[in-house]
Formats: sequence, C-alpha cells, structure tokens
Amino acid sequence: MRRHRHAKIVATVGPASNTPERLKALFLAGVDTFRLNFSHGTHDDHAKVHAAIRALEQETGRPIGILQDLQGPKIRIGTLRGDKFDLATGDRIRFVRDGREGGPDAIPLPHPEIFAAVAPGQELLIDDGRVRVRVAGVDDDAIDADVVVGGPISNRKGVNLPGTVLALSPLTEKDRRDLAFGLDLGVDWVALSFVQTPSDVMEARGLIAGRAGLIAKIEKPSALDHIEDIIRIADGVMVARGDLGVELPPEDVPGRQKELVRACRRAVKPVIVATQMLESMVSAPSPTRAEASDVATAVYDGADAVMLSAESAAGRYPIEAVSIMDRIIRRTEQHRLYRSLVRASEPEVEDSPPHAVAAAAATLADAIEAAAIVAFTSSGTTAARIARKRPNVPILAATSDTAVSRRLSLYWGAHSVLGPEIDSYEAMVDRAAEVAAQEGFAQAPDLVVAVAGIPFGRAGTTNNLRVVELGRKASGV
Repeated sequence: MRRHRHAKIVATVGPASNTPERLKALFLAGVDTFRLNFSHGTHDDHAKVHAAIRALEQETGRPIGILQDLQGPKIRIGTLRGDKFDLATGDRIRFVRDGREGGPDAIPLPHPEIFAAVAPGQELLIDDGRVRVRVAGVDDDAIDADVVVGGPISNRKGVNLPGTVLALSPLTEKDRRDLAFGLDLGVDWVALSFVQTPSDVMEARGLIAGRAGLIAKIEKPSALDHIEDIIRIADGVMVARGDLGVELPPEDVPGRQKELVRACRRAVKPVIVATQMLESMVSAPSPTRAEASDVATAVYDGADAVMLSAESAAGRYPIEAVSIMDRIIRRTEQHRLYRSLVRASEPEVEDSPPHAVAAAAATLADAIEAAAIVAFTSSGTTAARIARKRPNVPILAATSDTAVSRRLSLYWGAHSVLGPEIDSYEAMVDRAAEVAAQEGFAQAPDLVVAVAGIPFGRAGTTNNLRVVELGRKASGV
C-alpha cells in the first residue's frame, strides 16, 4: 500500500475513532501514525485501541506507528464559591496556596512551585489567556495581582506562566504509570509534555531506555531558549501550537514554527506540526480556506508530519478530516513552487561521510530521475539522512527491525519495508531491485539508488551508494 505523498499524517484516537472499523477507515484514508492521548481514557481503553491497530497492521501488511502522548503537569486554580465569578480589568485579586473554595480575595492555587518562581511584573494567564493578571507582590503563601484583561473564571481553569520556569518535573506520578504501561504495550513514540529545559528530556529518556522514540513537545517559551540542546537529546519534536500560542504572542508563532522545522531538519530529527490544523472540521464537513492554507504552509516548510487532534478524536467528521488533509498534502507537494520552497530552506549538510553519502544519494536520484531510493537501515538513521534533503523520489526504508519500521512511519518520505537483513553487496543489489518492484515503485528498466552502511547491519554507517537498473546488474558509485 503506497502513499502518494511525502509528508505524514498523525491522527488522535478518541470516541469518534476508537473502533476497529473506524481505525481501518482512518488508515485507508491516510493516517500513518495514531496518537493515543493519555490525558483522556483508561489504560483498558488504550490497550484495546493498541491491539486493534496491531491487528490492522497484520491485515494490511503495512507498519503503523503508535504515539503515546503523556498528559504532563496541569497547573489549575482550585474550586470557587458559586463555581465561577467575573473579574474586571483593574481589580486587585489574591491567589493563595491553601483554601477549599475561594473568591477574588483568596483564589486557590495549589501549586507551591508557582509561589517559589513568580516575581512582580510577571503575568499569569487563566483559561488559555482569556483572563490575564500581572503579579504585584508575592510571598510564601499569597500572590497579589492586578487584572489586566478581565472576564469570567470558573473551577479548575488552567493557568499559564509565560516566561517563568517552574521547578516542576514534566513527569507526574500519573505520567510515570502511563509511561510504564505504554512501554509494556509496545508504543513506538512517546510525546513528553511540559518540556522546559534539556534536563526534562534527559529524565524521560532515562525512563524510556530506548524502548521507544522520544518526542519533545514544544509548548513552553522556556523550551525555545534551549531548543538546540532539546532537539539534540530528543528523537523528534512536536510543535504544540495550542499551548505555545497561549504563552507567546500569536504573531510570533508562525516564525517559531518555521525555526523549529528548520532546526529539526538540520538535526535529522522528525518534526510534527500540531494543533488546530483543521479545527472547524470538529463540527463541519470541510475546513476553512485558512485551515487548508495552514496545513499547506507546514508542508511547504518541510515538516515531517501534520497532526489532527479533536478533529479525529471527537469530531463529527474524522475520516473526512484525514481525507482532506491527505489531499491538501498531495496537492501542495505537486505545486510548481513546492520544490523551490523546500530547497530554499534546506540546511547545510554536516561534514561527515554518512551525511555526505546520504545527501549524494538524494541528489543523484533526482538527477537520474530514479524511480526510488532504497535505504537499507538498521536504526532508521540512513533513511532520515536522505529524507533531510527532501528528494523528489520516494524513499524505501528497508529494515529487519519491526520497531524501526514502525517508527519510520513518522519520517518524511519514508515507505517502510520489513525484510531480512542484507550481508553482502550482491544481496544489497538484489534486494533493492526486489523491494522496489514488489512495493510497486519501479519496474524494468527503471533505475533505483541503493544506499547502505558497511559493515552491514551496523547503525549509523551510511557509506555505500549503488545505482541499480532493474533487470540488470548494478553499477557502483
């Protein structure tokens, strides 16, 4: 089964999409990786979805990625007298560490980390920034603040602190239980919420211990201050524009998105652009033109994947949302400006043989109009290095590792092929021709470019390049 596009689709599973029948329909419509949102649902719910996806994988014969998204810490106010009240601009209010039911003079904020971190002049955003207050004074047990933007607040509304780094692990006790459960299930990727510093990523990486790829969700401005180190430590990045857009001025988010996509491409790490991409399709059968343009912009930027959240998890039109996202990606990648825009943002290749060989393979494949590039990879790195160049030909990522084949479903342009490990030049040539033909990408006398590392089977040793004409022996390069 072949996708006629390079960028991938991630779709969130929820009540609108969690049956085997719906999961199959979503996969056939274009989903490459399914997201399990552990902010909702029980372990039993997620286990059933995981089993259904793995059964679908067996039925279709195609690797399917599963992304576990951890909830992370939730900073919220407590309960209020009467459940809610209005704040007017200019009001002076007080937050307190303790208290069961509060009013404007004692709003419960049961998070000691905030009292230890905030300083006068900093802002607190309530209910996704609908209400904004500025800190006037703080001590161990109370924060006095002036209302900058008034409005209603109600029980348990979220609180954001732009520009404030909290002494708070991104992994709550719930997250640790969820992570252990997901790793035992066999998820392929884990998305870490509330990343503020590189040490947050290190903590999660130690717990995952190589059993899944680690995606750092960039939703805090403080993460942007350490982004190069975070990208280096993580296995990939999610541009979580919803939360990021609360704490950053909205006019800054598009530029930050482009920076993150470019930085991940330079580091050879997959990047997902997420949140509100086709938001109107939660209740409408088609997106707005602005939403279609938003998806296309991420594709023009060179993102590895674009993601659906509520659209596929709880919306009325989950299959239609995936279908239109698939069509937007394909039409964008076929546009006459696509190649020039992707090349314009192409990062410099690192000065090393593996990166140079991968880049040469992509350039050569485009130059000779090859039908495909067959990348033999034990860890996925060879395919990822080739994908960084964003060639105009498909990348067949041939691996003997089932886990690697599933993770590759998130990488730009990679079509995973599971098979035996090669152990010689002759096997490489024969297998490249066989894979390209069997998967429907080439036929005699088409050319394919085969890339591998010698010694065979050793991760990270991209150093050999061959041109193979189907039906004939190879010519070495």
